[in-house]
Amino acid sequence: MTIKSSMSLVEEALKEIKTISSTEALQLCKENKCNLIDLREKSEIQTYGEVENSIHMPRGLLEFHINNERPDLDFNKELVLFCAAGARSALAAKTLKEMGFEKVSHIDGGFSSMKDKGFKII
Repeated sequence: MTIKSSMSLVEEALKEIKTISSTEALQLCKENKCNLIDLREKSEIQTYGEVENSIHMPRGLLEFHINNERPDLDFNKELVLFCAAGARSALAAKTLKEMGFEKVSHIDGGFSSMKDKGFKII
């Protein structure tokens, strides 16, 4: 039996998903062309702050929280995912693709890169 490491799963996901920079994500937000989804845990948001206009869905519950009954999501827009550094969001983007979502990307470098690129942290 071969057991894959978490990093090998992330590497596989990165080959299958769309990765964008924090600068590209900021532009999508400014043009109102995306749903910005924060996958970090509540404790991370409390410690480091939240990105203005982002929707919080912890990674562990994403598959249960993301559905077409949510009034805060516009599924005609891209789902742009981020976590602290980019690993969880890569895995989550792959999962959403497997669920049938087509307009999905994740931010390279996650929150760490976003806070230095013009996103408002509240």
